[in-house]
Amino acid sequence: MSEPTRRPPSGAATLRADKTAAIAEAVLDELAEHGYGRLSMEAVAKRAGVGKSALYRRWPSKQRMVIAVVSEPTVALADPPDTGSLRGDVLAALHAVADWLTHPRFSRILPDLIAEAQRDDELRRALALRIGEPRRARMIGVLDRAVERGELPPDLDRELALDLLGGLVYWRVSARGAALEPGYFERVADMALRALDARPRRA
Repeated sequence: MSEPTRRPPSGAATLRADKTAAIAEAVLDELAEHGYGRLSMEAVAKRAGVGKSALYRRWPSKQRMVIAVVSEPTVALADPPDTGSLRGDVLAALHAVADWLTHPRFSRILPDLIAEAQRDDELRRALALRIGEPRRARMIGVLDRAVERGELPPDLDRELALDLLGGLVYWRVSARGAALEPGYFERVADMALRALDARPRRA
């Protein structure tokens, strides 16, 4: 005798992907328009066309929701291709950072989150864990490949190198609000390679 078909318990929540996507879009729009401090679960639910319970079934708090929604596309944007050369990888990484910082929504969201994190240690730690560290881990892979190819010294200070590569574009775009004129990325890449003591790839 076959076993009866088992049904989910009455009232069990099914997390529909289309609703999750709608909520994520609403979170990003609310962050871009109003900032983290003024964002509310009520406003996100209204914009997404769902009840607040749909949000709480996915995330237990506003902070967890924001970090989850922001981290997914942000970390994905930090996955540079393997071009086969350090200069090519650095150029790809610089372009990726610039695309992230100048994105129509993220260009407004990121500075706000960074400012809020200066006043909220829990938010600062969450941003570092879910966004900062994964993005840096991907770039460490770029540096490790260059060391293996003989393009960078084995004793390279990877943490300092990452600060150098990301900081140059961040300072120009987010801090100064300066334009990225033609040839900028090539000049930055060449300067960074000199600072990192890069050398030609081993034959």
